[in-house]
Amino acid sequence: MEPILTLESARLLMRQWRDEDLPAFATMCADPQVMRYFPAPLSRLDSAALIGRIRGHFAEHGFGLWALERKDTGEFIGLTGLMHVGFDAPFVPAVEIGWRLAREHWGLGFASEAAWTALRCAFDRLALDQVVAFTSHSNLPSQKVMQAIGMHPDPLGDFDHPRLEPGHPLRPHVLYRISREQWLQTLHG
Repeated sequence: MEPILTLESARLLMRQWRDEDLPAFATMCADPQVMRYFPAPLSRLDSAALIGRIRGHFAEHGFGLWALERKDTGEFIGLTGLMHVGFDAPFVPAVEIGWRLAREHWGLGFASEAAWTALRCAFDRLALDQVVAFTSHSNLPSQKVMQAIGMHPDPLGDFDHPRLEPGHPLRPHVLYRISREQWLQTLHG
């Protein structure tokens, strides 16, 4: 399969990563508010390593977390995309959808718009049967995005994230799912 290098929505270009994205990405990943539902903010080196892992996922699978760029300003605002889940859990193997936006771009509908575009790619172009999403129980903003794009909670699938130590406040995670059939129903009302 040819790699899916770009996707577009009404207001966003979802594209491959450029070296010049690192400063804005590192600033975003160092912001304690952006990273409040992650174990810790990332250093510039950690952010660069994450871009490297994202590029590796694209090279191996032909899709991944696209860099988000606003069409009106050309500004890098975050990431959204699809990744194979990289840890062991009862719902794995699975492809997850995820997003992270710089704080100044919150509340404008960009996360839902980009996530919807990524879901369309998952079901139309990648022919996946299902996509999952997960986050800490306390991350209500991300859960609202999951609901906005038609995902459904799977309380029986909720889990403790294996990469966080027991007792960590972010360890309990909720699991959301959407099947191709559910997505088609969302499209057609």
